[in-house]
Amino acid sequence: MIIPFFDGTRQLKSIRKEIDSAIGKVLGSGKFILGKEVEKFEKNFSNYIGVKYGIGVNSGTDAIKIALRSLGVKENDEVITVANTAVPTVSAIREASVIPVFADIDEYFNIDPKDFEKRITFKTKAVIVVHLYGQPADISSIIKIAKKHKIKVVEDCAQATGAEIENKKAGSMGDVSCFSFYPTKNLGAYGDGGMILTNDEELAKKCRQLRMYGMKKTYYSNMEGFNSRLDEIQATILNAKLDYVESWNNKRIRLANFYLKNIRNKDIELPKIRKDAKHVFHLFIIKTEKRKKLKEYLKKNGVGFGIHYEFPIHLQKGYEFLGYKKGDLPITEKVSNEILSLPIFPELTEREIEYIVEKINSFL
Repeated sequence: MIIPFFDGTRQLKSIRKEIDSAIGKVLGSGKFILGKEVEKFEKNFSNYIGVKYGIGVNSGTDAIKIALRSLGVKENDEVITVANTAVPTVSAIREASVIPVFADIDEYFNIDPKDFEKRITFKTKAVIVVHLYGQPADISSIIKIAKKHKIKVVEDCAQATGAEIENKKAGSMGDVSCFSFYPTKNLGAYGDGGMILTNDEELAKKCRQLRMYGMKKTYYSNMEGFNSRLDEIQATILNAKLDYVESWNNKRIRLANFYLKNIRNKDIELPKIRKDAKHVFHLFIIKTEKRKKLKEYLKKNGVGFGIHYEFPIHLQKGYEFLGYKKGDLPITEKVSNEILSLPIFPELTEREIEYIVEKINSFL
């Protein structure tokens, strides 16, 4: 049996008629940039998360960059985040011309509030809280610390659409939140796409201008901005798929529960789940000190897998100018050598997940 780590074609088959119809309507309208579908999706998605304003942009990376700019961060200001994340989180910080500062992580792979507070300096202007793998970070503690130090809170929800903590959706608690609709995400487009959410009307207005060259009126820039627009075709696809996201997330949760209940191997450590959170399992992460051997074993047995993330950002060549060295983030560095992601996309069959569990349990 060959089981892919991810297969988006299975999902498309189940909704193909709706997608084709939605795209056809956009093509027939002749309106492809910032039209009714984008407006509709901004409203629908912000309502789903429980936030007043939504601003569709080109990608999750651009969402973070524009969010930081809207908050007024300036060159050489510092923004705290984690090194155990996708590179785009940090590349967006750099695109905003500010300096990333890394905090270590907790047992749930998310930012450790205590270590976050230790990293605060007079230069710190914001914190980007990454809700990694689909599980929300301890956002209440982060917000409490941030308020004490007058720091803005940006939620990176690229992997956490639909996740909840303390009965609130991830993306509804910070000053501003950022989402990615990359095709592999829990709610994915068929290309790039992103969204900025906020309850602050002035921030929303600023973000709308920043995504369109800093313009409020055509051909007149009020500020230096960007070209970062969610297009009509991706917006109509996302509108069609939004109705399914809760169902797809519930399927991910059922698959995760099957893993949690049935994987029994002394060499495999299962992920810890926060009791106050709804984890939507964008990724299902296990840990093992025998990762190299497990990778070879899974390949041999036809089971797809990923590693998210093998190389902590603070130790990557592209960011060596920041001055970090091995040992600066001990927990992040340790888990980067042990983590492995198992398949968990909603269309996995019962036979497939039983096979994966059987192979994991037989691993020596």
